[in-house]
Amino acid sequence: MKAYSYQTAKSILREGNHRSWIIIFSLFIILMILQPTGAWGSLRRNAVVLAVEKVSPAVVNISTITRERARPLFPFSGDDFFRDFSPDIFSREYTRTSLGSGVIIDGKKGYIITNHHVVARATEIKVITSDQVEYQAKIVGADPRSDLAVIQVETKQALPSLEMGNSDDLMIGETVIAIGNPFGLSHTVTTGVVSALDRSVHTEERIYRHFIQTDASINPGNSGGPLLNLEGEIVGISTAIYQKAQGIGFAIPASKAKRIVKELIRAGVVRFPWLGLEIQELTVELKTAFGLPKEGKGVLVSDLVQGSPAGLAGLKRGDTLLEIEGIPIVSPSDYWDAMAEFTPSDRLHLRVFRKGKELSIPVQLSAFPLDMALEIVDRRLGIKVGEIDKTTQKRYGLKGGVSIEKVRKDSEAGRIGLEPGDPILKVNNISIMNLDEFKEAISLFRHLPSLTLIVRRGAYTYSLTLSF
Repeated sequence: MKAYSYQTAKSILREGNHRSWIIIFSLFIILMILQPTGAWGSLRRNAVVLAVEKVSPAVVNISTITRERARPLFPFSGDDFFRDFSPDIFSREYTRTSLGSGVIIDGKKGYIITNHHVVARATEIKVITSDQVEYQAKIVGADPRSDLAVIQVETKQALPSLEMGNSDDLMIGETVIAIGNPFGLSHTVTTGVVSALDRSVHTEERIYRHFIQTDASINPGNSGGPLLNLEGEIVGISTAIYQKAQGIGFAIPASKAKRIVKELIRAGVVRFPWLGLEIQELTVELKTAFGLPKEGKGVLVSDLVQGSPAGLAGLKRGDTLLEIEGIPIVSPSDYWDAMAEFTPSDRLHLRVFRKGKELSIPVQLSAFPLDMALEIVDRRLGIKVGEIDKTTQKRYGLKGGVSIEKVRKDSEAGRIGLEPGDPILKVNNISIMNLDEFKEAISLFRHLPSLTLIVRRGAYTYSLTLSF
């Protein structure tokens, strides 16, 4: 074996190392020359790019036209004679346009999710897809409580569509992507992070709960578009209902939107869930009677329907309801606001106080049984209602309606002066043609604190608002 001195060996290694670097550098230059875009371009196709490419074909632009007829100020415009004689002379049609976004969730049937406020009161709805094809759309169902709506377009071939993802495992700080059409600029992409979860947003009209808060830019034009995670899954539907703060956006969680959309497609409205409780505010005397601390908060279960979801779950008269799915219940309005967050198919947990102990009670909600509508009207308003007879119809020139058969004297209806034989024509501006429609209206409005009845007597029609 040939022997080398230390200095000779070191020199050979240095020379070999130098040659290796020359070879590596040469290969690097060759790769740069041969593939100037392909190899390095792939490094730019990050998760955001891939998610946007996956979802964009299913995102649509929505434009609406709303036509309203209003009466301008005119000396005789309020006079019934002039209004009825020639109504068009004393009115003027106004047209409003608005923009929004949506996402196709069923390409075969043409179902599209958007916000309720995007299509509310729209006379005409136009949808433009990502390939610039234009469709006329109709409203399938809308829910102002959640600010969600489903519209539908007719198409001979299936459109690109996406399924709603899961928002239950979202993490604060997670990157999210909003796609929409702000200011008419189609398919605009903004990114941000999940700033907070389970946010409540107070507007002039109502409280919206369980929103996702993000710093991704959400403007009126991309309201109704999807909010995505980095895997391209829809985790929320963006909404621009809150415009008082800069740099804050909100989205309806996908897990909630799925339940709402299912109800809208099935029935056109979101049925208010039924628990079967009658509740009342807690007074100091009631707190003492039921063993609650003076600073304790909640509402008292004053009555419940046997066989109702609450009855089957084991709730009892005298229980104090403290929370619904973690939402504190301090007053009857809190109770109804909390219940508005759920659908008849939901299962939830109630926290109640009973005989010095707090209990967690699971309950399966259901739809309100229409057969109970007349019982609720009797109990809350103090009136019994039946089909209107032909004699009354003929006397008033009516084609339908219901009439009051009996009035409890100690009720609010009795104190106001309602009488048997009075026809009820409307409930909260919904025209009533028969008893079934009356039951439907009561089912729809039974969670409200009051009802407005349009009642006929003699030559006059009265609008009466009663506590409910």
